[in-house]
Amino acid sequence: QVQLVESGGGLVQPGGSLRLSCAASRIIFTFSMYDMAWYRQAPGKQRDLVARITFGSNTNYADSVQGRFTISRDNAKNTVYLQMNSLKPEDTAIYYCNAAGVRGPVRGNTYWGQGTQVSVSS
Repeated sequence: QVQLVESGGGLVQPGGSLRLSCAASRIIFTFSMYDMAWYRQAPGKQRDLVARITFGSNTNYADSVQGRFTISRDNAKNTVYLQMNSLKPEDTAIYYCNAAGVRGPVRGNTYWGQGTQVSVSS
């Protein structure tokens, strides 16, 4: 069973920075077979894709965060990161880590983290 544990959320002022981490357990050698992504959901809104990084380390971003957020992964540590700079109040949301299996025996498997709150306010 895959477990995604998120950390790094909190309260930050507009213009500030925050780094989210998502550590995956129980997949160790298969971590590289997953596309990893961050989603976010604000109150009353749908859960939207923020950033994705594939098993091949290709990345894509939502237009709203392009140029401000950076997703990265460390397969040796089974961890994906989201560096968030120049934060805006509209970035306030619960951020969720997602793993999607895309290779071999893990293809089609999807896992979600529990979510971590990011609040941007003065």
